[in-house]
Amino acid sequence: MYRRLIVAIGLSMALTISPASASDWQDKLEQALESPLRTDAEKARDGNRRPAKTLEFMRFSDDLRVLELFPGTGWYTKLLAPVLADKGQLYLALMTGRITGLAESAPELAEVEILDVNPAMPSTDRRGIFDLEEFSFWLEDLDLVLTFRNAHNLTPAGRASLNTAVFEALRPGGLYGVVDHTRRHMEPDGPVNGRRVDPVRIIHEILAAGFELVDWSDLHYRPADGLDLEVGQAAVSGRSDRFTLLFRKPAL
Repeated sequence: MYRRLIVAIGLSMALTISPASASDWQDKLEQALESPLRTDAEKARDGNRRPAKTLEFMRFSDDLRVLELFPGTGWYTKLLAPVLADKGQLYLALMTGRITGLAESAPELAEVEILDVNPAMPSTDRRGIFDLEEFSFWLEDLDLVLTFRNAHNLTPAGRASLNTAVFEALRPGGLYGVVDHTRRHMEPDGPVNGRRVDPVRIIHEILAAGFELVDWSDLHYRPADGLDLEVGQAAVSGRSDRFTLLFRKPAL
């Protein structure tokens, strides 16, 4: 009886505390979504990319130490940075050249730390696909690492190097969130699937690095995408089917 009572109290507390905590960072995110720092083109993708729901799935909160990989021109950076500015920390790493100038000049990104991590990424015989040598982020206490639509750009060996470095950088119990364009399971490389990747393969590779699979989401499931077109083609550009996965570094 007492055990059931304790469980009930615990569940009640979780239900009471969690929504308020989520509301705090989601309020900050709503402000970041309306920031003039964001372009009209970036804002036009909000409905498709669903950042609030995606970050909620990734167990995000505003007091975490977060690393964003391959930030590109900063679509997610412009949202993560202001939310984490007061209580957390945002790091950026890997091919940060396109965001560095903005991060140095925009007040909203003033607290972002760009890691001086530049491992070799030699090209392969497939356009847009790169290898990645073994490397380290030189961190070991991150709470969350995020990568959005980047795994497809690496060879399996390159992804293995990346996953090992992420594992090293996370604290025990830290989380690793991955979103990417979906390829048919076990489909061989072809002319239209270079920017797609098999989610089963990704799960297998990340588990092999020592992670545990925490959860998956259909947030970015797009039934209209038949998985037979290159993701840049007009019929699926900005509307591709994407898998959304969350992994954990085992606790000690």
